Amino acid sequence: MVNVVGVRFKKAGKIYYFDPVDIDVHKGCYVVVETSRGIEFGEVVIGKKEVPEEELVSPLKPILRIATEEDILHQKENEARAKEAMKICLNKIEEHNMEMKLIDVEYTFDNSKIIFYFTADGRVDFRELVKELASIFKTRIELRQIGVRDEAKAIGGLGPCGRPLCCGCFLGDFEPVSIKMAKDQNLSLNPTKISGLCGRLMCCLKYEQDVYEEARSCLPKEGSIVLTPRGEGEVCEINALKKTIKVKIVNEEGIELSYDFKPCEITVIVQPEGENDA
Repeated sequence: MVNVVGVRFKKAGKIYYFDPVDIDVHKGCYVVVETSRGIEFGEVVIGKKEVPEEELVSPLKPILRIATEEDILHQKENEARAKEAMKICLNKIEEHNMEMKLIDVEYTFDNSKIIFYFTADGRVDFRELVKELASIFKTRIELRQIGVRDEAKAIGGLGPCGRPLCCGCFLGDFEPVSIKMAKDQNLSLNPTKISGLCGRLMCCLKYEQDVYEEARSCLPKEGSIVLTPRGEGEVCEINALKKTIKVKIVNEEGIELSYDFKPCEITVIVQPEGENDA
């Protein structure tokens, strides 16, 4: 086991582990660390804890120091410079009539590089733009194309639920989300109802998926033939949260009726092969 602390460099950004060495760091304090892209300023969001060595990316870099008043002031100055850099870059993009959308600008803590994040429908030739920006700012320039999910995370906004976007508040990493999750949760498959501001499936579909999968594992699949107190019928709908099964039964008059049953009230006779919603 190895002692580590978790550091985040952006709000709702990914958490990286660092070696606290002998420095007394705690959750909520600001630190200066060495990363693959240079010296960076971050916030400790996970206090000292032990993790298995195989879960770490080697080599584990050390925390250099707890941020001083000068470090915090320097970080704030960088954030102000980034806003000015964004205005300049927007003007240059307009001058060159480039098919790209500038999303965010970031100065590295040691001012060795400025990173411009943008979205575009395809490839963009920004070589001339980089040359102009380098001549203006006299430092290394990096233009990094990001996806629509990262764009929503950077810009923020309110989701369909009326609350601030999860990705902009606390989600460090995007997890895979599939249409199967919406089906399992009996949600409308209308794209406008299950998509976020980014146009992709909402991240929150992932939150309750484990609960639905566990509940469904104890229930027969749709299409199963079951024996009920009212006779033999076919499962036509499942409510995973209520743990009830709706069964379609044809009575003696040939009329099709549907009834709700608890799992303990039915016996499965034939269950369809493969996934229920394949």
